[in-house]
Order: sequence, then C-alpha cells, then structure tokens
Amino acid sequence: MEKICVIGGSRYFGKLLVQRLQAAGHQVTVINRGSTPPPAGVEHLVADRNDETALIAALGSRTFDVVVDQVCYTPVQAAIAARAFSDRTRRYVMTSTIEVYDPATAALPSVPPGTPVPEEVVDPSAWLVAMDLPWHDAAYQEAHYAEGKRQAEAVFAQHPGFAYATVRSAHVLGGGAAEFTGRLAHYVQHVTQGTQITVHARALPTVFIHYEELADLLLWAATLSDVTGPINVCSDGPLDAYGLGAVIAAQAGRKAVYRSVAAGEPASPFSFDRHYAMSNARAKDLGFSFSHITAWLPDAVAEALDASAAPTT
Repeated sequence: MEKICVIGGSRYFGKLLVQRLQAAGHQVTVINRGSTPPPAGVEHLVADRNDETALIAALGSRTFDVVVDQVCYTPVQAAIAARAFSDRTRRYVMTSTIEVYDPATAALPSVPPGTPVPEEVVDPSAWLVAMDLPWHDAAYQEAHYAEGKRQAEAVFAQHPGFAYATVRSAHVLGGGAAEFTGRLAHYVQHVTQGTQITVHARALPTVFIHYEELADLLLWAATLSDVTGPINVCSDGPLDAYGLGAVIAAQAGRKAVYRSVAAGEPASPFSFDRHYAMSNARAKDLGFSFSHITAWLPDAVAEALDASAAPTT
C-alpha cells in the first residue's frame, strides 16, 4: 500500500483514477476546492492550489509516496506545487496533453507528416519558463493552453526535490454524458441532425485514448512503474475527422455532411491542418500495452449517441 495524493480527481478520468487507486488498496488523499467530495474512505483536503499558504496549511504534516496532479495548467501553479510538495513526496506525476506538440503554438523541431511525434520534440528539462506572463488571467491561460502545459512540465522537470513524470495524453473520449469537453457530442449532434460538420479539406490524423485506458495508464505511472520524464499515451490507430464522422454516421444510421474549409481556417474539434499525432513507443517499451482505437470507439460513440438522446431535466 502506498500513500497517494491526487490534486483534482473530481471528474472524468481523474475520478476514475481515484476509484482505481482505492480499489488497489492504496491510501488516497484528494485535494480540491471542495465542490465535489471523493468516495467514502478517501481523505479529502479542501484547498485552492493557487493559494500556496492555504495549500501548505491543508497539507499539514502529511507526506506521500506519489502525487498525481490532474489540474496543473501554468508554471505558476507548478511552482507552488513544487514548493509545497518538495519534502513531502518521492514522486510527482503530472497529467499533460498532446497539445504541447502543436507546431502552431511554438517553434518546435519539424516532424515529417505521418511520422508519430516522439517525446524528445518537447524537452521540459530545457524549456524556458516565463513566470512574468499573465498566467493568472483566465483568458490568457486559455489562449496559451499548450504553452502553459509546456512551462508547467518544465518547472517540475527542473525541480530537484522529487522524481518526476509527465503523462502527455491524446484526445480523451468515452464516458457518454461524463465526457465534459463536448467534442464528441459536437460530431454526434451534427450527424444525427444532418447539419454540416466543418472540417479541413485535408484533415490530418490525430490520436485518441479512452478515458478508462488513461486512468489505467495513470495508475501504472503512479504505482507500477518508475518512469520519469515525458511519456506519450494514446491508443493505437490514428484517425482523422472524416474517419470519426464515418464511425458515428454508421452507428447512427445517418450520413455525415461536411463543409470543407482551407488550411488555417477554424474547423470542428479534431480537424487538424497540421501534423502532431504522437508516438506511444516509449510507453510500450516500458511495459504498458495500449488498445487499438477500434476496440473501444464504437462503444464510446454508442454512449455519446445515448447521451444525446436522453431527455434533459
């Protein structure tokens, strides 16, 4: 049994991770702002992670074997956490994103289209951190989501106080109504209503992962592996926006209708005019086995179709 602290963990794959950690026999503590209590038997600390004084006060004298940070979006948040947990944990795992590889958001080494992007394209140990940017401004943070994640990774990677791993997640699907991003629901709504889906004329493939598989990966990274540094996580089998629409259309018994736009123009979620689909080779080499997207996407689409048909209250 290990003592595991989860920052966030109140919804979607974070909530599932907490349940799986508890089921595996670990002693689990959840830190959030108090809006959603964790399951019975899980310790709940109420604190705003942006308030360093309040966070340290809530932690008291507690120490942990591992901290899993589900909700770190900026280097300022990372620096607060690094200071707060420096003498409290031996290992820190941060949930990051495929968006760190988006070539439209930073000057990154080029990767030929069709070549899965490896972790070394973004090296957090050498990435520049700029604390003086307006990270506290919500609009700025949203507009600079990818850079915020890159710099948050860098703060932890350059901090000597604990071993560190960053889990760079592909686009997460599944869970029906629990899939709170609304991106799969966007496609389901357009297909079932027969309205146009806006996609790039040459939409490039991206990669996905089921929310349960991501919870399994985080459990593995936190308790079953000594992996450090960045690790890409995605199911096998890249898919473009047209392919996703086709799967939904087949299950809905409808036809997907598209409106084509040129590269550089706004389009529906998962329609990309630039290549940054990840490689999951490193995680496989370290012992994690990924599913193929065809093993779970039909069920995820069925859940989304059911959720769209459910009456609202």
